[in-house]
Amino acid sequence: MQWRTQGDRNMTTQIADSKGRITLGRRFANRTVIIEYIDETEVRVTLARVIPEHETWLYENDKALASIRRGLEQARTGKTAIGPKRKTKLR
Repeated sequence: MQWRTQGDRNMTTQIADSKGRITLGRRFANRTVIIEYIDETEVRVTLARVIPEHETWLYENDKALASIRRGLEQARTGKTAIGPKRKTKLR
């Protein structure tokens, strides 16, 4: 694939195969993308991260998210506490 620059855009020309497919190159390999159909002649491909639906509650709850981030920062800096003594082992 040979890229050329036009203004502030990097562009290349490809021919879609008989099923309408093109390759995006290694940069997009094994990555999730959003494909946005702008109009009949333009498609936008954007790299994306997906949050599983059962985890979205955390990002909708500012207090819980702040608590998680605070705990992660404390763990990262070694500010941990000794947990309670247990009579049985956790599995």
